[in-house]
Amino acid sequence: MKIRRTIPPVAAPVDMNMLFHGITGLFKGESHLKRLERETMDYFNVKHVFFVSSGKAALTIILNALKSLSPERGEILIPAYTCFSVPSAIKKAGLKVALCDIDPKTFDFQQGLLKSAINKKTLCIMPNHLFGIPSDVKGIKDVCKGKGIFVLEDVAQAMGGEMKGNKLGTLGDVGFFSLGRGKNITCGSGGIIVTNSDRIAEAINGIYSELEYPNMKEQIKDLLQIIAMNIFIRPSLYWFPSGLPHLKLGETFFYKNFPVKKLSGMNAGFLWGWQKRLESLNKIRREAARLLNKCLGLQKDYDGAIAYLRLPFVASSKELRDKIYSSSREKGLGISLMYPTPINEIEELEGQFNGMAFPQAKVVSERLLTMPTHQFLSKKDKEDICRLFRTYVNASASDIHKRNAEDIPKKYRKVKDNEAYNYN
Repeated sequence: MKIRRTIPPVAAPVDMNMLFHGITGLFKGESHLKRLERETMDYFNVKHVFFVSSGKAALTIILNALKSLSPERGEILIPAYTCFSVPSAIKKAGLKVALCDIDPKTFDFQQGLLKSAINKKTLCIMPNHLFGIPSDVKGIKDVCKGKGIFVLEDVAQAMGGEMKGNKLGTLGDVGFFSLGRGKNITCGSGGIIVTNSDRIAEAINGIYSELEYPNMKEQIKDLLQIIAMNIFIRPSLYWFPSGLPHLKLGETFFYKNFPVKKLSGMNAGFLWGWQKRLESLNKIRREAARLLNKCLGLQKDYDGAIAYLRLPFVASSKELRDKIYSSSREKGLGISLMYPTPINEIEELEGQFNGMAFPQAKVVSERLLTMPTHQFLSKKDKEDICRLFRTYVNASASDIHKRNAEDIPKKYRKVKDNEAYNYN
């Protein structure tokens, strides 16, 4: 364990005002939940909202609701590279995971493969807005048109993001957000479901009304975890938790079981003033991404519109990625790895995808790095990150793009614009 300034990969700390309202939520939770409901409906301009214990719980509830509306269908089509919590929720809902390869420029579906990936069993398609990058929901809706397939937006990493003036999460039939630690804003743990569909809302409410609230013991445990997180998430102290192997920070897990409950009053209390806080934190992320983009030449036409939860970079090789990551760890710069495999290689799912390959997702899983964009990132931190990348990637942006394309085995080249392998 090395004592030094260490930047967390993601951070959304809470302040004393939020802490106060969180504690009052232990005793006045109902009023906090009613306030939160009104605020969320207004902010997202939606008719129906539901607050639950996590993003995974939100997804599980939505899937069970959609299954009740189309019981003859049982497949959920997701990108072959995404958070492992997504397939774990699909399995918990008793449904089947179906995959489509990704476009490594956007981490969205390869649009050219999407039509062939759906069938009569497809219940819904899930665009994922990974890292805050908007998916092409309109294109996905066009594919679904007239086929009875729902569009379910995974906005766990993009709360507050927009596309053409419309909030992400409101573009499809239903959407969900995560309020977990490390997301755009946090209340410790929680999830939000939003929809304008009366039919879907009625099906969700049938499930939601039967859920329990976390008990007092669970709420106090969550409160203590939030306080500890808020202390140790700061770069001056993050070296401590990051140096404890048993915490397994940054590791990815396929959750076989997790609670599905309503959001507690305490968690709702922590979201006091969440709208301004969300906008403020996302503004900081946009500015950090703009400066890093400019410094590293990742995207010449970047206009600062995306509130990157993390700024992604796909290296030209796994070896280069590992060198950059190792050096970042030594310097405490917060550059991190992401999901270690494409979804088809998750141990709990491998048997389902025998003989199937998703090459673009595989390449991304082996070469992706993400840079921090949160409020604790100082000007010097950004300069150090740029200096580190320049040390290992000693080439112009166009040269990097060329090498990334040339380094992909020919049999894997299924995207016309192979320059995509250095995202942006």
